[in-house]
Amino acid sequence: MRLSSFAVGASAVLLSSGPATAAPSEIPPLPVTVRVDPDRIVAPLPPIWRFFGADEPNYATAPDGAALLTELGKLKPDAVYFRAHNLLTTGDGTADFKWGSTNVYTEKNGKPVYDWHIVDGIIDTYRARGVRPYLEIGFMPEALSAAPKGVPYRRAWKPGNDYKGITAGWSYPPNDYAKWGELVYQWTRHNVARYGRAEVERWYFEVWNEANLDFYWSGKPQEFYRMHDVAIDAVRRALPTARVGGPDVAGSGDAFMDDFLTHVTTGKNYATGKVGTPTDFLSFHAKGQPSVVDGHVRMGIANQLKTADAGFAKIAAIPALARKPIIIGENDPEGCAACPGPANAYRNGPLYASYTAASYARLWTLARRRGVTLEGALSWSYTFVGQPWFAGYRQLASNGVDLAVLNVFRLFAKLGDDQVAATSDGEIALDAIVQNGVRGAPDVGALATRDRAGKVAILLWNYHDDDVAGPDAAVHVALGGKHGQTARLWRVDATHANAFGAWQDLGSPAKPTADQVAQLKAASRLVAEPIAATAAGIDVRIPRQGVVLVELQP
Repeated sequence: MRLSSFAVGASAVLLSSGPATAAPSEIPPLPVTVRVDPDRIVAPLPPIWRFFGADEPNYATAPDGAALLTELGKLKPDAVYFRAHNLLTTGDGTADFKWGSTNVYTEKNGKPVYDWHIVDGIIDTYRARGVRPYLEIGFMPEALSAAPKGVPYRRAWKPGNDYKGITAGWSYPPNDYAKWGELVYQWTRHNVARYGRAEVERWYFEVWNEANLDFYWSGKPQEFYRMHDVAIDAVRRALPTARVGGPDVAGSGDAFMDDFLTHVTTGKNYATGKVGTPTDFLSFHAKGQPSVVDGHVRMGIANQLKTADAGFAKIAAIPALARKPIIIGENDPEGCAACPGPANAYRNGPLYASYTAASYARLWTLARRRGVTLEGALSWSYTFVGQPWFAGYRQLASNGVDLAVLNVFRLFAKLGDDQVAATSDGEIALDAIVQNGVRGAPDVGALATRDRAGKVAILLWNYHDDDVAGPDAAVHVALGGKHGQTARLWRVDATHANAFGAWQDLGSPAKPTADQVAQLKAASRLVAEPIAATAAGIDVRIPRQGVVLVELQP
């Protein structure tokens, strides 16, 4: 059987994908009944999946990065957003792990010098591909950093190093808040002049990243609130209708977030002296917690869902903010896209894909239950240019070849505008999965939608936290009401739309030939299959960690 592989450079950690005593095909299938009523609308289904991001902004202008942005833009043209760190960082624009730069701000004789050409190239690349910025205002330019003398502006970091080793002069507050505000004002004015007011009004503006962690913020909380207020005021002075928010903190439950929410609602604004800070949306991050158990990867979906639910509850409890849109500004199985380790071996293959289907489905439900407006759940996943094939980083494509998880986002893009009634007797109950994850029976779930033209789309998955062999799900979909007879489906699993599995079958070549690359690209593609839809319904078999989308045309 195939193995889950987490490879970095020439080394590899191999984790068994299941017990050798029973291949999945030898395990009796698990019978599951899914009932769908296409005529009973549950609620609108906002496309929360259309947000992506990365530490490394300069990969966007590399050929592989630009090609991937093209694919993301196709998911929902002009409605996909990208968030990147380091858009104000000082440097020559060379990309590296957890690093990037644009050199927008330097000083000459103490006077500001603005240079927009690198950051313009990044945003131009987004816009040319139907992608818009979720614009992170950060990090601190070297000439504005309040770092003490002797602290380097940047420390070299590579995968495997201590994560704390990224922290350096770029993470400090400004040494001059007036100059900081003017930089943000001038950048916003420039963007309006370059892209047009109507365009920039559709962007999201937020300040910094995870300022509640000393990895990213070397100041006091109050210094962040001041920096945030000054930046938001500068954006609004340049564009009064700009969509502004924050704070994009790690997690949702600490005092930093509590104090921030208090500050923006009832605190004194550091920039204006008035009460409160303009806030059009709220943002926080939710992460899972994978581990290695008995030689295999065990995902931590419960941790991610608990964090999201706690953030929803915290915002819902404040009347002034309860109806504001929420963006989960990083929404991932764990915290560091560039960090290696055996627990991250889920990344290349179908486990990441099925986790994504199961977790996003629950986010929609949790938000609805809390009565909040979930507008986005941003996957911190992009690509790492120039790295070994399937190197095990959290990404959507490897050397220009799409990974299985990207195909799940393509399935999300086929969902309709409205969620319709669907139940599965193989699905783990919401409270149970939030509390305990999926550690016993698998989670064989369903989410069904209908679009304005009457097309019905049914997303199905067979997920388990443990990356071990398990039974296929023999799913019978019983359809209520009237439905079309023209049906087709798409699969993402170990043998469908999974380039990593094909690479393993080729012997995991370090340098695939042109013919092998063509085979990998072919293996990565979603392929529609016809399926019989009768009055009795539809029958489909889904392997462990598999995802299926069934589409019924009226």
